[in-house]
Amino acid sequence: MSHPQTLDWNLPYASHRSAVMGRNVVSTSQPLAAQAGLRMLLAGGNAVDAALAAAMALTVVEPSGCGIGSDGFAIVWDGQELHGLNASGRSPAAWTPDYFARLGGIPEKGWNAVTVPGAVSAWVALSARFGKLPFEQLAQPAIDYARHGFPVSPTIARLWELGAAKLGDQPGFAECFMPQGRALRAGEVFRSEVHARTLELIAATRGEAFYRGELAEKMAAHARAHGGAMTVDDLAAHRADWVGTVSQRFGDSVIHEIPPNGQGIAALMALGMLDALGVGAQPLDGVDSMHLQIEAMKLAFADLHQYNADIDHMRVAPADLLRAEYLRERAALIDPQRAGSPTYGAPRPGGTVYLAAADAQGMMVSFIQSNYMGFGSGVVVPGTGISLQNRGHGFSTESGHANEVGPRKRPSHTIIPAFAMHADGTPQMAFGVMGGPMQSQGHVQMALRALRYGQNPQAAADAPRWRVTGGKGVAVEPAFDAAVVEQLRARGHEVTVEAGNGVFAFGGAQLVLRQGDIYVAGSDPRKDGCAVAF
Repeated sequence: MSHPQTLDWNLPYASHRSAVMGRNVVSTSQPLAAQAGLRMLLAGGNAVDAALAAAMALTVVEPSGCGIGSDGFAIVWDGQELHGLNASGRSPAAWTPDYFARLGGIPEKGWNAVTVPGAVSAWVALSARFGKLPFEQLAQPAIDYARHGFPVSPTIARLWELGAAKLGDQPGFAECFMPQGRALRAGEVFRSEVHARTLELIAATRGEAFYRGELAEKMAAHARAHGGAMTVDDLAAHRADWVGTVSQRFGDSVIHEIPPNGQGIAALMALGMLDALGVGAQPLDGVDSMHLQIEAMKLAFADLHQYNADIDHMRVAPADLLRAEYLRERAALIDPQRAGSPTYGAPRPGGTVYLAAADAQGMMVSFIQSNYMGFGSGVVVPGTGISLQNRGHGFSTESGHANEVGPRKRPSHTIIPAFAMHADGTPQMAFGVMGGPMQSQGHVQMALRALRYGQNPQAAADAPRWRVTGGKGVAVEPAFDAAVVEQLRARGHEVTVEAGNGVFAFGGAQLVLRQGDIYVAGSDPRKDGCAVAF
C-alpha cells in the first residue's frame, strides 16, 4: 500500500516554459484535457475532433471554469474557409422585464441566472460538420476521467474552494462538488459516475437527450422545483447558429471574432484604433504603447456597453462600429499624454475555457466554453452532473437598452474565440484569453505581442497584463514593470497592482501560431495551461 506524503503546493521560484512546436498541436488550460485531444489526433482524428474531446474533458477536470451546462463558441479554419459558430443559449420565454422587476433584479446565482446551455449543441454541430471520428469516441476520455477519477490540481483546488464558499448552498452543488462536505483539495481524486453517465447519454443521442429528452426533462423539473422559469420547450427551441465572423485589418493580419452577442467586436475596435495610431513603433512594454492600448480599449468598451446585444436586437450594425472612418475618429480622441474618461460614440454611416487545436492537414480550431462566473449559477441538476452557467446575469435591466432582458434572447456575452489570418487569406493564429470582461482586452494584448511585435506565443502568454476597470481605473499584474506603473499614474491613470490569483482578474491564454508546415503553441501558467504536440 502506498503512503503519499504531504506536499507543499506553493511555487516559490520563478518558472519558465518554452513554446511547444509540432505538426499537430492541442493547447488547453488543463493537461489532462490536452491529452484527451492528443488521443484523438493519434487515433486519426482532426483538429475539430481534438478540440471537442478536450472540451468535453474540461467539463470534468476543470469544473471551476466550465460544465456540461456551459455555453460555447468556435472559429474553424477547415483548410479552405473560415467558419464561426455561436452556440450561446437564449433566455427562457418567461423572462420579461416585469419578471425580474418582481425579483428585484437579475441574480448571479440560482436558476434565475440560467439561460439555455449551449455547449452541448456546439459539440454536436462541430462534430457533424467537420469531425472525422465517431462522436462517442470523442466523449470517451471525459467519461473515463469522470468514472475512474482524476487528481485535482492545486490551481483548480483553489478555485473549487472559492466556488464552494460562494455556491455551496445552491441546489445540487454540494451533492456533486462537495462529496465529503467540503471542496476537493489538491491531490485528492474526484469521481462523478453521474457525470460519466450523462456524457454517455449525450454521446449516444448526439445531444438529443439534452435538449429534447430525458436530460431536458430533468433540467426543467429541477428548475420548476427551485423557482426557475426554464421549461422543456425552452430547451427544445435551442439551436446553435453558423454566423461567420466579423473582422478587422491589423497591419499585415486580419483579426476575426464571432459577431455580437459576443464582446469580440470590442477587441476589433481597439485594434483598429491602434492601427490608426501607428502602434508598433514604440517599445512593446513601454509607457507609450501601454497608454495607447489602455485608452483604445476604454473607448471600445464605452461603445460595447452601449450597443452590444443579441444581434437580432442591436440598433447599430457591427459593420458601423468597425468602419475605418469611425475608428479613426475614435482614435483621434486619445490624448497621447493623458488618461481620458471616454463615452460611447455615434457609429452610424454617413453622418465574454479556451482551447486551440491544429492538425497537419491545415485545420485550425479556436474554441471556448464557459460557466461565466467560476462554477456559474451554482445549480447542479441532481443525478446528472450537469452544472449550469449564469449567463442571464449578463442582461441589462435598463428599460429600452439593446441588451435589456427579454424572452428567447441572447445576452451580451463575454466568451469569445479569436482567429488571425494573413492578409493574403492564409491562416495565421488561433488564440483566446479566458476571464469574463478580460477577454477582449486580452485579445488586444495577444494580437499586439504576437502579430505586431513578433513575440513567440509562450512569451505572449507569460507577459504581465493590464485590465481597464472603469473610468480611469487600470489594474495590472504584480510582475508589471514598476517604472511603467508610475509613468502611467503620471499620465492620469488610476493604477492598482492586483496580487493574488491571476486566473480571475487577468485570465489565461492559449495561442497556436502557424509557421510554414508547423505550429508554435503557448499556454498560460496562470491556470494549468498545457500544450502538447507531435
